[in-house]
Amino acid sequence: MREFPPVAAPIPGNAPVSNSLGLDGVTQAFGRAVKSQLHPRMLFAMLLPFLIMFVGAIVLLLVALGPLTTWLDQQLTESALVLQADQWLVSLGLFSLLSLKVWILPITSVVILLPVSGILGLAVAAVCVMPIVISHLSSTTYAGLRREGRNSFVVSLWNAVWVSILFTLGWLVTLPLWLVPPLGLFVSVFWWTFAFSRMMRIDAIVEHASPAERKLLLERHGTAFWMIGLICALINLIPPAWIFLPVFSGLVYTHFGLGALARLRAQQHGSA
Repeated sequence: MREFPPVAAPIPGNAPVSNSLGLDGVTQAFGRAVKSQLHPRMLFAMLLPFLIMFVGAIVLLLVALGPLTTWLDQQLTESALVLQADQWLVSLGLFSLLSLKVWILPITSVVILLPVSGILGLAVAAVCVMPIVISHLSSTTYAGLRREGRNSFVVSLWNAVWVSILFTLGWLVTLPLWLVPPLGLFVSVFWWTFAFSRMMRIDAIVEHASPAERKLLLERHGTAFWMIGLICALINLIPPAWIFLPVFSGLVYTHFGLGALARLRAQQHGSA
């Protein structure tokens, strides 16, 4: 039994096919992802990235928290910029950074380490869990969609590696912006939007779309892919969402990506 009518069927008559699915396509993808997430297979798939992320966070905190806190303490104490900022705050009658370092150092260490475990969980979901997601949706909603992808595992793995590295480096470079509270929130949303969009959009279509189709879909629906990433990044601000978001975001991207691919092929079939 299919969850939805087969989307790969040609569009009736000579109805025009829009180049972009737009906001309606994003909304529809989230709605379908909610229904798909409730399937027992998807509930089970949700456990792997969460366990990887949870274990990774514990290991990082046990192994790296002490050395990282010591290094941050040294940087905070010896940095001329920090000392000047500390004097400026004191002159304004505000708190002293150095007097608050007993609180600042552990919080800063956690702010650094937890996103690293989070991106690890997302990478695991992209490489190891997305094939399960795609297999499930390919046998239900998108049963009529041909698989024309090439070297899908290599493409997925390489994409997960470079996105994870760039996310981690970018997070560390922009970490000083957390000293200005509103900017810290924007930095978090930006980098997680980048991570969700750049990682999941490839995995969603890599098995079904040919290289030419994949390039066209990324160009045509780039804004929508970023919009989905932004929504997922905002949901990511709520800690309980960390449990289901790696798989749920994969479902959203897969519904949107395969729906867009089916629409593209229907358009090409109609114009042939």
